[in-house]
Amino acid sequence: MKMDDMKDMKMDNMEGMKMDHGNMKMSDETSRMDHQMSHEDMMMSADFKSKFWVSLVLTIPVLLMSDLMGLLSKPIISFPRSVWLSAIIASVIFFYGGGIFIKHARMELQMKKPAMMSLISMAIIVAYLYSIYTSFAGVGMDFWLELTTLIDIMLLGHWVEQKATAKAGDSFEEMAALLPSEATVLHGDMQMKMPLSEVKNGQVVLVKAGEKIPVDGRVVDGKSSVNESMVTGESRPINKQTDSKVIGGSLNGDGSLKIKVTATGDSGFVSQVMEMISKAQQQKSRSESLADKVASWLFYIALAVGLITFVIWYAITRDFSTSIERLVTVLVIACPHALGLAIPLVIARSTSIGARNGLLVRNRQAIENAPKINILAIDKTGTLTEGNFTVKEYTNDQVLTLAASLEQNSNHPLAKSIVSFATRKKLKLKTADQVKNISGAGLQGIVDGKQYLFVSSGYLNSHHISFDKKEDNRLSAEGNSISYLIYQDRVLGFVAQGDQIRTEAKRFISGIGALNIKVVMLTGDNQGSAKAVANQLGIKYFHAQLLPGDKEKIIESYLRKGNKLAMVGDGINDAPSLTRADIGIAIGAGTDVAVDSADVVLVKSNPFDILRFLKLARSTMKKLVENLWWGAGYNLIAIPLAAGVLAPIGIILSPAVGAILMALSTVIVAINAMTLKAN
Repeated sequence: MKMDDMKDMKMDNMEGMKMDHGNMKMSDETSRMDHQMSHEDMMMSADFKSKFWVSLVLTIPVLLMSDLMGLLSKPIISFPRSVWLSAIIASVIFFYGGGIFIKHARMELQMKKPAMMSLISMAIIVAYLYSIYTSFAGVGMDFWLELTTLIDIMLLGHWVEQKATAKAGDSFEEMAALLPSEATVLHGDMQMKMPLSEVKNGQVVLVKAGEKIPVDGRVVDGKSSVNESMVTGESRPINKQTDSKVIGGSLNGDGSLKIKVTATGDSGFVSQVMEMISKAQQQKSRSESLADKVASWLFYIALAVGLITFVIWYAITRDFSTSIERLVTVLVIACPHALGLAIPLVIARSTSIGARNGLLVRNRQAIENAPKINILAIDKTGTLTEGNFTVKEYTNDQVLTLAASLEQNSNHPLAKSIVSFATRKKLKLKTADQVKNISGAGLQGIVDGKQYLFVSSGYLNSHHISFDKKEDNRLSAEGNSISYLIYQDRVLGFVAQGDQIRTEAKRFISGIGALNIKVVMLTGDNQGSAKAVANQLGIKYFHAQLLPGDKEKIIESYLRKGNKLAMVGDGINDAPSLTRADIGIAIGAGTDVAVDSADVVLVKSNPFDILRFLKLARSTMKKLVENLWWGAGYNLIAIPLAAGVLAPIGIILSPAVGAILMALSTVIVAINAMTLKAN
């Protein structure tokens, strides 16, 4: 698929997305309000970072004038009316730092969807009002330190989340900096410096030694080694010569290259990666939605338990101060300090690890689906094999010449292999007219006034054309892809081409099996060639001689049986299959990858990174679940204790102990997130 075609597809998809979004606006007012709250209003609100640091500094004197939640027998600093100073400082923090939560809680309640902001606001408002009462009435215990630390930690959690999103902007700047601002365009023997934005597809640019390559393209003249590490993560310099592909943003070595532009601007690799980062950052995964749901449940539970607690305690003691203290303790303990950090910290950590290992996750849902995967469907060519075909055997020079003449304008790896081999043998290619693809089988065209077909054995079988099946089986068993030259339903000869299995492929297949995932190989090659590769790699299940549409049907059949399936392909011919699968993984993130088809793109084009992704996703989900339990699960014990269910036997959870438990869960959540590592 050409980049222009890809660009058209991408534009069509973008238009479709716009239309869908418009329909969603018309049909779902709640979604519109959600979007406004999570983007527009959050952008208009004050910066979480500055609010956090100001609030944290102001908390220090409050801390010094407290007994550290009951840990000290008396405050570190104490003087007459010091509680009033604590009240004034805490009031500043409440309105300055806590105001943002109250504002968004009001929006949640207007939408009748109380979540994190509502729970936070309820806790800080009750704690503030009660502390005002105790401070100036001189009865009960105030919550100034609990209130200020609660606001501090919630601001920190939202700052971490905002910082993770802001990294997308940093990535844009870094990636944009990969491309030079101008390029040297060749017009015959003339060289002209042009702004990169004005360079068009089809033009030829000159890249001198040590310069950055400005565009995606194909080398038409020159030899050099190119460092693509800044773009693909591949540290080893790659030799480039005529017909080699190059990626804009990579660094040219000690030779000069003339490059025909195939993609620039929005269609270039760097721009595609930037688009992927942008889309991934804008998504909200189910795990984040689950955190909101947990917060919503806690809101109703804490409100109900708190009110019941107040009524029961007041009915028993007739003491308003004691009853309100129980109510506040329930609400303070229920407030999810840790829940605000649980998801953002893990996602930020996972995203960072993935990026360092060449994993671009376009759809966060892929991380959540990955642990459920039990089948991995893999395209053979270019994934398990190098995709660098060479001619192994052929009938004679005449057959090779005609085959190369038909294939000379194709970009398919098999076609380029035949043309390259014929050129090295110095065969004179002929002009081919009316060349057309035969879907999933080969092509046809006219050479010297005669119509020839160059097709697979599958085409011969389906059209009942006789050929030497014994020879075909021999060549196939050796792992070759065989194409036959046909004239007037008669086989003139064949060309057999072999591919090289990737060195890391066998270890990768073994690693996938260790995860209890069944590997299914899919290929358009003949049965013998597919079986040879499958046997070498230890793959039990494979499907051969597939048309592009057949792969999608096979995947659909597995899904209908209740399987969870990930599909790995090159992102071009496999686009329908990548889209159909629960997770689409594109390997070979170069200029030709159809980025709109896959959920995950492996920048380094290393199949072993699939294993790294699956392991990272499993570890990430494990940490997310652990953090949700640490962030909210302790309430199963803490809320009843705070309500006083064990008061008859003398066990009452004080607000100070509740606050300590709350702070401890936050520390555990943060440490747990940081222990996430790449496997």
